[in-house]
Order: sequence, then C-alpha cells, then structure tokens
Amino acid sequence: MKREFKRKVLKNGMTILFEKRDLPVVSVSFAVRHGGINEPVSEKGISHFIEHMLYKGTPTRNTMQIALEIEGHGGELNGFTDEEITAYWCKLPSKHLNIALEVLGDMIKNPLFDEKELEKERKVIFEEIKMRKDNPQAYVIDQIKKFLYNGTLKIPLIGTNKTMNSINRKKLIEKFKKVYTPNNMILCVVGNADFNKIIEFVEKNFGHEKGKIPKQKIILDNKEKIEKRKGVDQANLVFAYHVPLAGDILSYAAKVLSTLMAEGMSSRLFSEIREKRNLAYAVKGACDINKEFAYNIIYVGTTKENVSVVKKLIIEEFKKLSKDLNKKELNKVKEQLIGNYYINMEDSQSQMAGLLSYEIDGNAEEFYDFEKNIQAVKLQDVKKLASQTAKKFSFFALIPG
Repeated sequence: MKREFKRKVLKNGMTILFEKRDLPVVSVSFAVRHGGINEPVSEKGISHFIEHMLYKGTPTRNTMQIALEIEGHGGELNGFTDEEITAYWCKLPSKHLNIALEVLGDMIKNPLFDEKELEKERKVIFEEIKMRKDNPQAYVIDQIKKFLYNGTLKIPLIGTNKTMNSINRKKLIEKFKKVYTPNNMILCVVGNADFNKIIEFVEKNFGHEKGKIPKQKIILDNKEKIEKRKGVDQANLVFAYHVPLAGDILSYAAKVLSTLMAEGMSSRLFSEIREKRNLAYAVKGACDINKEFAYNIIYVGTTKENVSVVKKLIIEEFKKLSKDLNKKELNKVKEQLIGNYYINMEDSQSQMAGLLSYEIDGNAEEFYDFEKNIQAVKLQDVKKLASQTAKKFSFFALIPG
C-alpha cells in the first residue's frame, strides 16, 4: 500500500514524522525519547509524574483552558508514558491543526510545575498505584517484569510510594530541562495537513537547546513466584519469556509466536485452556518488543487449584508447537497479523502511535515494511523460539490466600 509519508530531522534535532491523509481529521503528538527505562531505580516514575504535570498549566493556559481549547473544537486530548517514550497527543478536525500545535507546544515548552498542583497530582498517582494493585490482572502484568529483569525494569513504570515521595519540584524541573529539548523530541502528525507548515511552526517556536537521554543497564533474569492475597476469588497468572529485540528480524518471529499461542480465539492456548478444558475465561497474549528489551506474555485467569495445570499446559503447548508447526498454520497466522496491521492503520491516532514506536526503535519508515517482514518469518525460527521458551521463562501468579 502506497503511503504519502515524510520524515525529516530539523537543524535543532527535532524529528518530524508526517503521514498525509485526505480525511478531515488529524492526530498530533509531541513525544520525548525518554521513559521508565531511562530512570535510575531511585527516580522510577519521574517520567510519568512529569507527564501528569504538563497538563497542569503554563503561564498562558491553566488546566481547564488546555482541555477546552482542544475539546471545544471537537477534539480529544491525552498522553502516555512507556519505558522508552513519553508522549502528549490530541486528535481533532484537521482545520484546527494550528490549535493542536500551539496547545501541545506550549505544554511541552512552558510547564509551571506549580507546587500546589504538584502535591495534588502526587496524590492522584498514589491512587493510580493503588488502583493497579487492586486490579489483579493489571497487577500480575505489572509484576512480571520483576521476574524477567533486574535493575530499573524491575520497578513498575508508575513508580512506588517510596520513589514518588522522594521526587520533589526541583527534581522534576531538573529532569525536564535535561530531557525536554528539541533534539530529544519527535513531532508526529497523521492526517490532512501541510508538511511545510508543520516545519515552519517548529522552526518558529522552538530553539536549539541540547539535552542528553540517560541510559540504564538492562539486566535479564528468569524467576518464578506465587503470591497469595486475601479477598481475591480468581487466580491470575502470567507466563513470560524474553524474545529478540526490535531491529532484529527475528523479533517478527516473536510476534508470530505470540499470536499463534495466545492472541485471539483461534490461538492454540485459547483453544486448549478455555475451549477444550474450560479452565479459564480469559486467555490473552501480548508482545512488548523494544530496542533495549523485549518479551512476550501470556495471561490466564483461572482457579487456584488449576494454576499448576495451566502452567504445565502452556509449557507443553510450546513444546508441541516446536515440533508440529507447519507452513499452513504459519501462513494463516501471518495473514491474521497482516490483517490486524491494516485494520489498525484505519485510525489516525493508532497510526500515530505506531509511527512513534518504530521511530523510537530505529526509523519510522520501517513501520511500512511490517507486511514484508512478517511474510519473511521462517518456520524454523518460530519453532526454535518455541523450543527455547519451553525451557527458559518467567512465571508469576496471584492466588486467593
């Protein structure tokens, strides 16, 4: 599929990504190449804290004005923090592109970090930490990193009560000034817009400040644990395994393996665990593949008594797949992945997120090679990865106490 896509790195170092579309809608995001993976253990959660604070006002706009300028023109406004990126985005009618650029640009250049708002937002994040802990499914998915990694990836992206209590206004401003500079930023626009006008906006409104993104050492691990908790009725478990990094062609074999095993009602484990044996309602798989770390997960909600049974079934299914996967099944899953890819492209906000992800991991233009790279996945590579997984994995379960 031919796409009108442009990528340009400006003199100040900011990367501009643009995909032209004829629909009268545009999705816009300013993102910084910094997230949880760049934080020392003592500051885990600071990227997420900064993200929250950037919606809390600038010298010319308070919180309500920021929201009203976007929502009042029919748009939606949000942001996200991940391990490798923090992004601020909105989606609105394309005729209001300038409003999107001006509001988001003001937010990422001129945050107030007001002391009162900061303390209020700290409390909000404490509630978010509690919420994730109280949600067993979210909790086990957060916790599995503790059993895959040592170092900063062991700590939840949102931080802990200890780290969040230690981060003050001075630390937030210091980190912001070091990281939120044009050379560390990406501006991604998907929709009906003029590429040259986007560049003109950046050149007019951003300087040439330089910042550096800190690096932390990634230490791989494999561990298992079962945790008991009173007050939960269902056992929630996650089976996880390391896979090749983004940029490695074998990372596409990892995507294929994840889909084969647990993504969708036609997957092997959904069929084996839910349909054949009625051991669970939810059987889900997902990939988290990045240039610095990469793993796949399988989540299952079952009874306390069946945790060991489900774990054994997962391992056995990996062993079976390593021996009996054939080209016909492989080709069906390739078609599924490619179909999902094109369906996701329909939404400009989803497309924007995909381009940002590929830019962080290398170059956004590679996003458009997805079909070619999936088609190139070899049968023996998927089988080999499945065989390795059956021997080396991490496992965490939260069960009724």
